[in-house]
Amino acid sequence: MDSFEFNKIAGAVLASVLVILGVANLTDWLYTPEEANPQAYAVAALEEGATGAGPAAVVEEVPLAVLLASADVGRGERLARQCAACHTFDEGGRAGIGPNLYKVVGGPHAHDPNFNYSTAMKSTGGNWGFEALDVFITNPRAAVPGTIMSFAGLRNPQQRADLIVYLNTLGSNVALPEAPAQTAEEPAAEAAPAE
Repeated sequence: MDSFEFNKIAGAVLASVLVILGVANLTDWLYTPEEANPQAYAVAALEEGATGAGPAAVVEEVPLAVLLASADVGRGERLARQCAACHTFDEGGRAGIGPNLYKVVGGPHAHDPNFNYSTAMKSTGGNWGFEALDVFITNPRAAVPGTIMSFAGLRNPQQRADLIVYLNTLGSNVALPEAPAQTAEEPAAEAAPAE
């Protein structure tokens, strides 16, 4: 290779480096970020002794038995469609990414002998009762740490109840728990008539 060829290659490399540095400097000049102002969104604090709008609204938790009593099997079946990517629901169905869920309600945690459960699920004792299913469907990874189930969970309690009632119709037919009796509030005492 003669010196003229070497000069052309070196010149091309240097020109490329200069273009890259020039573009980098130009973008720094065009897009100069400003420092964030920590006081940009000031939050008004209550003065000492002042009262706010009152306590936050307390969300009343509805017992699972009440939710199960009002659950809709049809809605549960529609919700189960999103589970069908990993699970099957028919009797004798093959395990997919997840186990077959036929007759899961009331069965042991690792109920499908044809599925290779995670060590965490195998070591979890007990059965899939209504409460256990509700907790697991809410957040599988929190309910059984170490599970390989990637489902994020259902946050809506009524949707979980609908799904559980649907799963119960798939060969389990476990009796639903009794809903607690509604207690009627005692009527306020009538004021004594003024004389």
